[in-house]
Amino acid sequence: MSDTEVPVELGELLVGINRLARRTLRGSLSGPPLPAAQAELLRLVEANPGIRVSAAAAELRLAGNSVSTLVRQLTGLGLMAREPDPLDGRAAQLRVTPEAERRLRHWDDRRAALYREQWPWLTGQDRAALAAALPALRRLAARFHEESRTRVRR
Repeated sequence: MSDTEVPVELGELLVGINRLARRTLRGSLSGPPLPAAQAELLRLVEANPGIRVSAAAAELRLAGNSVSTLVRQLTGLGLMAREPDPLDGRAAQLRVTPEAERRLRHWDDRRAALYREQWPWLTGQDRAALAAALPALRRLAARFHEESRTRVRR
């Protein structure tokens, strides 16, 4: 396989695996699944408690009004809280609620269990190859993250 074909197949495989994992996991949820945009915002706010809507929009590369809509939806579901910014009363800081933390942990735990269930089906050679690829995949993820931040600043 050529150097130009590997990145294309890697991207297709990662998307396909993620899609299949999400479909499988949705069947194990006790409540309705969150749309991807809501889940992504929750994860961002969980990692950055107190982030403002404008900063979240920049990080997610979404319009501010789109993030405001997501915040309203998540607040209505009891998954996000808006708190006044002590430095600027016109702005709000975002935080996830304990219920959101519980749902995110449940999802993460189920996802980890799903991958653990599939792991034994791979050969020892396959498991070793995937383990050896983890550092490269982390570097690729970091590169995508940095590239995304650089494009936002331009």
